[in-house]
Amino acid sequence: MSINLHTLISYLDEYLKAQSIQDYCPNGLQIEGKHVVGKVLGGVTATQELIDFAISQKVDAILVHHGFFWKGEDQRITGIKKKRIQALLKHDISLIAYHLPLDIHPVVGNNIQLAKLLNLKNIGPLDPLAKNSIGIAGELDEQLTADTLQQIVSSSLGRDCFQVGNGSKLLKTIGLCTGGAQNMINQAVNLGLDAFISGEISEPTVHIANETGVNYFSAGHHATERGGVIALGNHLADKFELEFEFIDLFHTV
Repeated sequence: MSINLHTLISYLDEYLKAQSIQDYCPNGLQIEGKHVVGKVLGGVTATQELIDFAISQKVDAILVHHGFFWKGEDQRITGIKKKRIQALLKHDISLIAYHLPLDIHPVVGNNIQLAKLLNLKNIGPLDPLAKNSIGIAGELDEQLTADTLQQIVSSSLGRDCFQVGNGSKLLKTIGLCTGGAQNMINQAVNLGLDAFISGEISEPTVHIANETGVNYFSAGHHATERGGVIALGNHLADKFELEFEFIDLFHTV
């Protein structure tokens, strides 16, 4: 089956509540391709490798979490940005990207997909006072040591997870936000949680974890953000009978 491109984008914008969320990039249709979409390729980031694969598979659109045109970047279309955009336009392939809306969606979002992998229960906002809390918090079925949770996260995501804190500490309440949200460990501290999980780690994160006793787990930016695109793509395939495939090009980040 196939669907009109702009009908698809209108549905996605509404489903993900994209217009109600302030972001660092434009969400939705970033590069316009052919007007009818029947075959969609999913990936985390719109890299040249993903675009080249899309061309080889003759897809109509690419669906990603990390697209183009980020706030604060050089606005000129040169270098790798020129090469990527030129390839999409030449082959009439649309680029569809949803950033924060795909992180926080309660059904197909990156955060809730990671929470499902870890079987977290009693899910709520990481920042209860925020209109759109980016992160979430929940509870494990039973107390686990930090070392055990590290092994579970690593196994679930297929990537070694780095853990900061006392490995023998028993954990029950967990905060998380996928990607580069290591600074949100402070919100986990404010809620009195046992641990916080994100993708990346920076120098201050280590000290905050050690000095507050909130264990920190760095599970990989890419690795923690595969779930949203997969869930959203499968949702579109079911609803509109589109052909959807997800390809994972970067297993180690």
